Formats: sequence, structure tokens, C-alpha cells
Amino acid sequence: MATMARILISNDDGYHAPGIEALYHALKDLGDVTVMAPDQNRSGASNSLTLDRPLNVRQTDNGFYTVNGTPTDCVHLASTGFFEHRPDIVVSGINNGQNMGDDTLYSGTVAAAMEGFLSGVPSLAFSQVNRGWGEIEAAAQVARQFVQMFLEKNIRTALLWNINIPNVPLAELKGFEVTRLGRRHTAQNVHVMSNHRGEAHYWIGAAGEVKDGADGTDFHATAQGRVSVTPLQVDLTGYASMADTASLVNGLL
Repeated sequence: MATMARILISNDDGYHAPGIEALYHALKDLGDVTVMAPDQNRSGASNSLTLDRPLNVRQTDNGFYTVNGTPTDCVHLASTGFFEHRPDIVVSGINNGQNMGDDTLYSGTVAAAMEGFLSGVPSLAFSQVNRGWGEIEAAAQVARQFVQMFLEKNIRTALLWNINIPNVPLAELKGFEVTRLGRRHTAQNVHVMSNHRGEAHYWIGAAGEVKDGADGTDFHATAQGRVSVTPLQVDLTGYASMADTASLVNGLL
């Protein structure tokens, strides 16, 4: 498995981002590594699929495949017939900035890994806590440890892990911690600006400050210098609310 594994790499920062370059070089000797990523930055694309137009795929000089679509498009194409074989593992990132707490709902990095999970393979999403690519090589070596472990243990089960790495040298990381997602406060207000014609346009406001960063959360672990590992699931059913919901809808028809 380790020498023949088909490893698919994607991201949401675009095929040219330093994070995906570092990830590729860290993993390229672990198996048959393919990169398929958006042709531009698609941060915040979440799980969107492009259904209103056809997609174009091009191969760059370094062998990466680029798609004029979303991170989910990339993994979906790679898993449903573009390549002769489906991947054995999907690795997304390394993202330019954290994907913790509520961020995971919007993250294209997590979405790419989630698409791999939905296709039935183990999938890992990697992000650095701070933006700017500081200590990106250390983060890439952390990612390599995870992928190598999955391959050595021959893990075939569809798992979805969200991993956030502090921007410090490898020797300064204080281990790994399995965490739950924290929470953020409501996002800041939209920014209204005017263009040269006096027409209003709008920028989405910054993410809210941390609301729940208690011990055991991804926010807390990374603040202590540890790599946060959060297993995710896709089932959004509010099981605790099912009885109350049933009482509300009873008799509607």
C-alpha cells in the first residue's frame, strides 16, 4: 500500500499556492501522487459544485492539474472518472490560515477532504493556524507523518480529519491533541464601499472572535502549541430536537 498508494492532493488557495507545493514535495515519494486544484484562490467555497457551466482541466508544466472550479469540483472529478483509478487517500491543503470551529462550514480546504470522504476514502484537511506561510516546511512534515501513518496502517475506512498546525518549527511543536470544534461569535458586519461610479459594493466582514475556546477545543490546543486533530462527520441531523420537531409538525396536514 505505502509504495503504490494513489494520493490525491487538492486545496482551496489555488494550484500555485506555497502550501500545496510544500505538501506535494513532502508526499511525492510516498506513492503515486496527483495534484488537482483550482486554477485560482477559492477560499470560502465550502462544498459547492459547479453545475451551471462545464469545467476545464489543464495540466501545468509541473504536472499539476488545474480546474476552473471549486475544491469540491476537483476532488469530485478526480474520484468519478477523470483519472483511470480513484484515489486511495485525499489530502487537502496546506491552507493559508486556520480552519477551526465554525470556519469548517465555509472552508474549501475542509470541503475538498469532505468530498474525498463522501467518495469512500480516508481524507485529511491540513491548515496552518496563522496566515503568511510561516514555517510551511514544518507543517508539510507534520502532514507527511499523518499520511505515512495512514498508509503504513493500511487504513481504507472513510475517515475525515481536520488538522490545524501552529506556525512553529517542528521541534517546537508540543505534540498532538484530538479535539472538538470550538465556536466563534457572529461575524463582523459587512463592509460597504463605493466604486468610481459611486455604486455601492460589499465585502464580507471578518470572522467573529473565539466564543468557545475551552480546554478540549481546536482553538485551545493550537494556542498551547499542539497540533489539533478533529474527526468530523457529515450527518447534520439534530437528533436532540427530533421529538420537539415532531410535536410542532404533528397535525399540519
